[in-house]
Amino acid sequence: MFPTSLIKIYKHQVILGLRKRNFSKLNIIDYILKLEQDKLNQIVIKQYFSAKLKQISFFIRYNIHNSLLIHKATLYKHKINLLEAILKGLYHQLGHLLIQIPNIPSPKVPLMKDMLMYQNFNLAYNNQLLPHWELGKKFNLFHFAAHIAGSGFNIYIDQGAKLQRSLIKYCLDQNIKAGYMEYVLPFLVNKQSMFGTGQFPDKNKQMYFLEQDKLYLIPTAEVPLINVFRRSLLKSNDLPLKATSFTSCFRREAGSYGIQVKGLNRLHQFDKVEIIEINSYQNSYKSFNYMVRHVKKILSSLKIPFRIINLSAKSLGVTSALTYDFEVFSPGQNKWLEVSSVSNCTNFQAHRLGIQFMNNDGNKYFCHTLNGSSLAIPRLFAALIENYQFSEYIQIPKVLINYFMENKIYLN
Repeated sequence: MFPTSLIKIYKHQVILGLRKRNFSKLNIIDYILKLEQDKLNQIVIKQYFSAKLKQISFFIRYNIHNSLLIHKATLYKHKINLLEAILKGLYHQLGHLLIQIPNIPSPKVPLMKDMLMYQNFNLAYNNQLLPHWELGKKFNLFHFAAHIAGSGFNIYIDQGAKLQRSLIKYCLDQNIKAGYMEYVLPFLVNKQSMFGTGQFPDKNKQMYFLEQDKLYLIPTAEVPLINVFRRSLLKSNDLPLKATSFTSCFRREAGSYGIQVKGLNRLHQFDKVEIIEINSYQNSYKSFNYMVRHVKKILSSLKIPFRIINLSAKSLGVTSALTYDFEVFSPGQNKWLEVSSVSNCTNFQAHRLGIQFMNNDGNKYFCHTLNGSSLAIPRLFAALIENYQFSEYIQIPKVLINYFMENKIYLN
């Protein structure tokens, strides 16, 4: 979320960025600036009457007063209360409008179409390969929990549970080796945590809400992990701050049904390992490139086909200035599945959450925040067993053997 001061200074760049996103409410920019000026005018008037009231109060305190002074003091108090009510309304209107403005896209974001940045395989697959939901049944790896929780939930069994756990541990270990500090986080957060990371108001309908406690189930570990540093004042030598966490994630995913979301493609509850970085405005794109290389290294080590997509402006999430999606190929479905998004949110979240750093010159600046999946487990699980399937067994990738403790999953 941008403060009005920056919108005023960079109005032209803001409008160009919003046009790049096909943002349809450009008229609110001028309205925001008008409300901001109205707010400043009311503040000046309030300060005038506050100064007058302070002066009269001085005379009244020392009994140098008469009925006229008392009358003026009462009048000034009334005007100050009225101005405070007007200011409250202006702050409310400004807040309502400001949260509708998405982040401004980076110049690196393609305008109209997503851009292929990298692909590690020329696809040539046997059409007889089974999709992961058939492999799950054949090898007794997982089944769905409709009888327990409804559609969109699954149960990993025996070797499937073991493979799931191996993937989580492998991803976490790779992150920790790369300098990301591990956190164990709550799966429930308050509304401010959701708002601060940009889940509200954009994704409100996707969230699970506990009415009695006024808490939300997390849609991703990014939400509690970034909020760990809410209202922090960091030092420049603290940066980049790097953190990782494994959590379950919960999303309603309204309208999730049919062949496009069959199997593990889209779930209401799924496991994910997340990484975040907090850096200075000068170095956030260095962090972004580092995170992209890191996720690329993990996927390369698993030796499955994947590609990297630079999302176009119209595909960007509200908080993101630049996003690269990582997609693995599912040969059993003949489609690509997203397993990671690495995003630079610049100072969008930091303004909402009050995350700042103090430079060596003693000045305070808002940080830039970045996040990435490293990795989303169900789709990675699906692509892995499809790419490593044989008629009588599923091969375990070499880098996972020490975690899985076997090199194959056999038919029971």
